Amino acid sequence: AAATTTEVVVSEDKTVAIVSYLTLIGFIVAVVLHGNKKTKLGAYHLRQSLGLMITFIGLWIVNMILAFIPVIGWILIPIVWLGMFVLWLIGLINAAGGKMKPVPVLGDYYQKWFASTFE
Repeated sequence: AAATTTEVVVSEDKTVAIVSYLTLIGFIVAVVLHGNKKTKLGAYHLRQSLGLMITFIGLWIVNMILAFIPVIGWILIPIVWLGMFVLWLIGLINAAGGKMKPVPVLGDYYQKWFASTFE
């Protein structure tokens, strides 16, 4: 699927979008805020953030296994965590800029998998 960028109307609130990336507590706060004032931007970034969190948990479990493999685990683990940090940062920057742009690699899948979530 081709990644598309959509500029959101300036009046649309960015708070939910930004807060959704700030830890699990921030995500929960963003869900509550979104429930009070639903916006396309908020829903979009809640889906992106949810996908990143689930991916993070899955990678954390894999990390626990790979940590015991000499050299491979020691090299691969920091690269994977750096990649997740970069994806999180890209999502946060897009939210702050009011852009509905998916994070690289997985963002389009997050939108498809969680399409009916937060609407």
